[in-house]
Amino acid sequence: MENLFNKRKELLNEFNKSMEELNIRTRDRKAIPKEIPDNLVLKCPNCQRFILRDEFIMEHQVCPYCRWHGRLKSKERIQQIMDAGYKELFRDLNYEYPDFPGYKEKLDSAKTTTEEEESVMCVSGKINGIKVLVAVMDSHFMMGSMGVVCGEKITLLAEMAEKKKLPLIIFACSGGARMQEGILSLFQMAKTAQAIGKLREKGLYICVLTDPTTGGVSASFASLADITLAEPKALIGFAGKRVIEKTIKEVLPKEFQSAEFLLDKGYIDRIVERKELKDVLTKLLKLHNYK
Repeated sequence: MENLFNKRKELLNEFNKSMEELNIRTRDRKAIPKEIPDNLVLKCPNCQRFILRDEFIMEHQVCPYCRWHGRLKSKERIQQIMDAGYKELFRDLNYEYPDFPGYKEKLDSAKTTTEEEESVMCVSGKINGIKVLVAVMDSHFMMGSMGVVCGEKITLLAEMAEKKKLPLIIFACSGGARMQEGILSLFQMAKTAQAIGKLREKGLYICVLTDPTTGGVSASFASLADITLAEPKALIGFAGKRVIEKTIKEVLPKEFQSAEFLLDKGYIDRIVERKELKDVLTKLLKLHNYK
């Protein structure tokens, strides 16, 4: 019996010793972290759920859960809407920008970040085979603000549409007039509105309101279309909600200035999801006898 007990004790000692050696080796072993790409996932700003970046891009930068529409760069928008072979217009307009403190640095930073020269990109091309002129504003370029060059490009495009009898489509997205250019930026409201007015006497103008469309842009050419579309949940208005509440001393509805709110009030004609936008535009162009 004693021999059996001693043998069992020896086996336990050997087992404990082997476990101790294993723990030592485990502690000394350097952990090899698994590399996970930083841009693998992103969080939806609206519903706060995590989305695979590849899935987000495949969905045209739309959240698959809440259908929140991300803000596209001008080239991304054009590539989604236009057929291959489009041509950019008015890229290199000459203009001596005002000497506002820090303005040149902000312009240079925006140009580097977006690889664009201004907050709007104008192109001629086709949508499902139909010839069109298209302007796309870019919120990544100084929040899509409208200055002299932006206003001039939109005016020239409207005049070209009138002359060539082509439909004009503008994707509006802006924080308003560019304060660094002062009163000159506000002049663009009247100039673009006049050009759009002449075009509408003879042709078709469609405006797609995207998030956000505010300030001087919403108060000028973005509100003058024959047909006004909007993306879901887009912020659309002139002054900010908090400014209005402080002015009228009332609490506004939660959905105030949303595309859905404005559709209910008759300000826009239809809300269109991004994946359906090209087909909807094609149908509207065909309905107006453009082929």
